[in-house]
Amino acid sequence: MTMLRTIRLTLAIVFFALVTLLFLDFTGTLHGWMGWMAKIQFLPALLALNVGVVLLLVVLTLLFGRVYCSVICPLGVFQDVISRFAGKRKKNRFRYSPAKKWLRYGMLALFAVTLIAGVRFHAVASLLEPYSSYGRIASNLFAPVYQWGNNLLAYLAERADSYAFYETEVWMKSLPTFIIASLTFAVLIILAWRGGRTYCNTICPVGTVLGFLSKYSFFKPVIDTAKCNGCGLCARNCKASCINSKAHEIDYSRCVACMDCLDKCKQGAIIYTRRHKAGVEKVAARNQSRAATGAAEPIDDTRRAFLSATAVLAATAALKAQEKKVDGGLAVIEDKKIPARAAAITPPGSLSARNFAQHCTACQLCVAVCPNQVLRPSSDLTKLMQPEMSYERGYCRPECTKCSEVCPAGAIRPITKADKSAIQIGHAVWIKENCICITDDVECGNCARHCPVSAIQMVASDPGNPESKKIPVVNTERCIGCGACENLCPSRPFSAIYVEGHIMHRTV
Repeated sequence: MTMLRTIRLTLAIVFFALVTLLFLDFTGTLHGWMGWMAKIQFLPALLALNVGVVLLLVVLTLLFGRVYCSVICPLGVFQDVISRFAGKRKKNRFRYSPAKKWLRYGMLALFAVTLIAGVRFHAVASLLEPYSSYGRIASNLFAPVYQWGNNLLAYLAERADSYAFYETEVWMKSLPTFIIASLTFAVLIILAWRGGRTYCNTICPVGTVLGFLSKYSFFKPVIDTAKCNGCGLCARNCKASCINSKAHEIDYSRCVACMDCLDKCKQGAIIYTRRHKAGVEKVAARNQSRAATGAAEPIDDTRRAFLSATAVLAATAALKAQEKKVDGGLAVIEDKKIPARAAAITPPGSLSARNFAQHCTACQLCVAVCPNQVLRPSSDLTKLMQPEMSYERGYCRPECTKCSEVCPAGAIRPITKADKSAIQIGHAVWIKENCICITDDVECGNCARHCPVSAIQMVASDPGNPESKKIPVVNTERCIGCGACENLCPSRPFSAIYVEGHIMHRTV
């Protein structure tokens, strides 16, 4: 195995494992150290206007080709994993095929149009974006298995008088999103099993953009015609189907810089160098000259340059890692029915419903790390798969800022705990007909006791009689919409008090 391929595989495994764990880690601990891996994904960085990361990825592509697709993108590495299993059953299974440019650029145009057309079409763009597609697969299909495994360990540890693990609730947050994630998972497996990187080179809009740039990359694999014996082994092992061994050409717009061809060529006829078409002839002539004179091969600086650039990428992105914060969980609370809200509730830091919808790629990372089970994917077609807040299983605690810490796309801006206590994402509304103070003739006051900002007061139901039954009154100017009152209200199946969302967030 060539050194370049070993480096690529090692980095790809590390990135893939850690990005996957970001979606599986329900404690949120890993995000303090490795959250930057989500923020260097191409589209989230673009939507967040993270110019530094976008430029870094563009420069990386112009230098070394589509290493983003083969190392950083979790969906790309996932396809490699599936393709590798398929390769054990049938070796040398690929062949060169011409690029389907009409399909590639058609999907890119569809993606661009839906991305800028407005929030109503963002679901289509989210379906095509690779990082978000993998995020939905990880959070909807892999995370439940991971959590069940954790719960089994918690059960066994408890029997051994150990509390190293704690149980977590496993539940389906959105049936439509689960179905979409399952279908995406199935399509990817079929395409990768049969054609390797078919998805990346025909459907993925990020792959098409980076493919256009990689045609002009400084370093790239080239075929030395003096050494090539035309065996076609490189083409039969190219999962991007981009090597035309008969014409001794490589389609660099589809090459994902996986380095497999370098490893498979028995003649050493493919080298990773800074040459294009004209340079291939120079390489061949130079090799012939060295062979005639018996000169030794010079040291190749490409490997060193590849390592250096990758190290720079990792070091620069690591600077964006945030300070680790530890947060606890809530006790399991019985589910309630979701009230009919006139406006959906969006997380603190999202500024407004429109800003949230325009930037969110529906990757589900915030849903995965929410410790209070407040965030779940929307089933509304206008914002399908994008997270929204609801308080049947928990409430949004003022001291928790997990979602704002992990969002890679700028849909939820980073906020402090002090900021959150002053952001009004909605206000509580009391429903007299549902309140047990009225229906069951009992004293309650649960909503007032648990309001973290003291926006609810219990007052006499009869203003002329101070001894009369007390009922809640909401100070809407002080309420921040955290949902503690709605979640902890004992009224069933609907709460006697619920939060109505604000389209534009306010400051208390």
